[in-house]
Amino acid sequence: MRLSRFWTLMTDEFGQAYADTLARGHVVQALGDRTAAAALDAGVPPRTVWEHLCEDLGIPEDRRLGVDREPVPVPPEIALERPE
Repeated sequence: MRLSRFWTLMTDEFGQAYADTLARGHVVQALGDRTAAAALDAGVPPRTVWEHLCEDLGIPEDRRLGVDREPVPVPPEIALERPE
């Protein structure tokens, strides 16, 4: 999981303002008595942080994958481009 995906999941589940507050203020024992932000700063993989945070907060498994979104349409002018 990329760090950007972690923050998307946090925002989807908790809202923008509370996600940041929670990540910096809620200490999770399974993360070595660190906050999510401190664990990420220490190099703990975002997926591990997310899983432990969900477990600690009792987030149901069916909400741990985030919100379903429609795919972003690819503009026709770049749809068939190939990387160089």
